[in-house]
Amino acid sequence: MSQLDRRQVTALLGGGLLAPLATPHVARAQQPTFIVVPYAAGGTVDNAIRVIAKSMSETLQRPVLVDNKPGGNGIVGSQYVAQAPKDGTVLLAGGTGPISLNVMLRKNLPYKLADFASVAMLFSGPLTLTVNAQMPVSNVKSFVDYARSRGKPLFYATLGPGSVSHLYGLVMSNSMKFPVTDIAYRNNPTSIMDLLSGQSDLNFATPSAVMEHVKAGKLKILAVSSPQRMATLPDIPTFAESGYPELTASFWTALHAPKGTPADVIAKLNEAANVAMKLPEIARLMETESYMVETGAPSLLDRQLEKDVALWQPVIKSHNIALE
Repeated sequence: MSQLDRRQVTALLGGGLLAPLATPHVARAQQPTFIVVPYAAGGTVDNAIRVIAKSMSETLQRPVLVDNKPGGNGIVGSQYVAQAPKDGTVLLAGGTGPISLNVMLRKNLPYKLADFASVAMLFSGPLTLTVNAQMPVSNVKSFVDYARSRGKPLFYATLGPGSVSHLYGLVMSNSMKFPVTDIAYRNNPTSIMDLLSGQSDLNFATPSAVMEHVKAGKLKILAVSSPQRMATLPDIPTFAESGYPELTASFWTALHAPKGTPADVIAKLNEAANVAMKLPEIARLMETESYMVETGAPSLLDRQLEKDVALWQPVIKSHNIALE
């Protein structure tokens, strides 16, 4: 199936090659919905969306297929969906980067937030405050005291300018009142190796990315950015518990449709997505990746987009951060 593009699959399904006895009405009902993943195949988001798509196919009684369109930090896939038919046949597996941050960081972006309609939140993940086990701190308070007293900036890992990790470090610096210097890495494993060796001071990687080293006693997680403690990390406090509720944050994945998609179509897609997110297979994947299931009406995604603006826009403006 991966070798067939959208037109080919639609032609096969709608033209009768896959359903030779279908009436025109049935053929239209079987027209597939494509969920565009703006990343390469094989990552956590892609794997989750494939499980979700299979479940949505069963609920909607028509094919729901995954279409990977990587490139440009999510721009290629997002632009494709923004310009797609407004009939529920093309959705975007959007997220913090492709939607919220791209819109705020890029003046010449070929789409805008108003080009999309919210369909459903799917899942979100927390950031962590992770440090080397040798750092003489045991909680957020002692960490802040240490950072303020050492007389030089703390070096923190990012995945590049404008990334969630880059912006979060600036938000933390402003909130906790100590200086930081960012170090950009190509990926999380490389940044974690530098944290282990002492080349950097802190990392905001997900719990699953650092847990192996935490269990080995080489790293320690001081806090998580989720609204509540995580079931998989019951002993790790949130930033809110630690006195910094403004550092509550997440990166998320959700379904978007082109703006103008009928409300009744969105309602059916939302229902199917919510059913999918209750699957045991999804629960296992979320636990493995330290993600949190998010279910509810499309308005839940609307609120998340508003939260993103409130959290990220001030630091983007105050530091004059812009991407091409």
